[in-house]
Amino acid sequence: MKTSPKLAAVQMASGPNVEANLLEAERLIREAAEAGAGLVVLPENFAFMGQRIQDLIPLAEADGAGPIQGFLARVSAKYGVWLVGGTIPLVASRPDRVRAACLVCDERGRRVVRYDKIHLFDVSVPGADERYEESAAIESGDSTRVIDSPFGRLGVAVCYDLRFPEQFRQMLDDGMELVALPAAFTAITGKAHWETLVRARAIENLIYVIAAAQGGYHINGRETHGHSMIIDPWGTILAKLPRGTGSICARLDMEYLQSVRRNFPVIAHRRLK
Repeated sequence: MKTSPKLAAVQMASGPNVEANLLEAERLIREAAEAGAGLVVLPENFAFMGQRIQDLIPLAEADGAGPIQGFLARVSAKYGVWLVGGTIPLVASRPDRVRAACLVCDERGRRVVRYDKIHLFDVSVPGADERYEESAAIESGDSTRVIDSPFGRLGVAVCYDLRFPEQFRQMLDDGMELVALPAAFTAITGKAHWETLVRARAIENLIYVIAAAQGGYHINGRETHGHSMIIDPWGTILAKLPRGTGSICARLDMEYLQSVRRNFPVIAHRRLK
């Protein structure tokens, strides 16, 4: 009998020291691989969280070459896992911007897809003295990504994308069966909305969601919500890590996914597209 593969989400509290963050990321990837994970998802900004969003710009790597990209290729091959590389800064069309790129490497370290974050977090948090403006340093992507993988049709979305169900519907139309979601939700917005949104995207699309979050206090004074989760197509939380660094794993059951879609055919019942 074939064993179902395991999915893993890594949670971190990254700071401004890239080398230290990469060491911690590798430790957690190794932990997930030793637990049997075949697909590992890192959080948004896993390699760097600076004092200001503009601190990303000097770290921008050319597409296809750079130390963070090299790290992703090396460790995915070293531990034999498919690795979803959170987000890293890649060169944009303007010198004062970067692309927040999520790169996926296969178990041999080969890059199989790049997704650039579409929706940028430009908000003032209600009831708090918090203002974020990602567009001051990040150039938005403009297309979704869904690829074939050993785990099924894999989609990729990042953090604020979670609030835009039309993005997930577009990926669903491209055959998505599971989605990797690197994130860095704030403590306030995460407490209010994170679990609700993650479970909603799983339920309405009948997909697995691997949501890997930043979780804790950061050197820049920011607090992120954490609560990394793996959710099944019925919205059940299979694994969860509320706070701190670590990894969580859960089994992927594609027979269950197909059974849910067959017996509860809400996707086929759609009337408005």
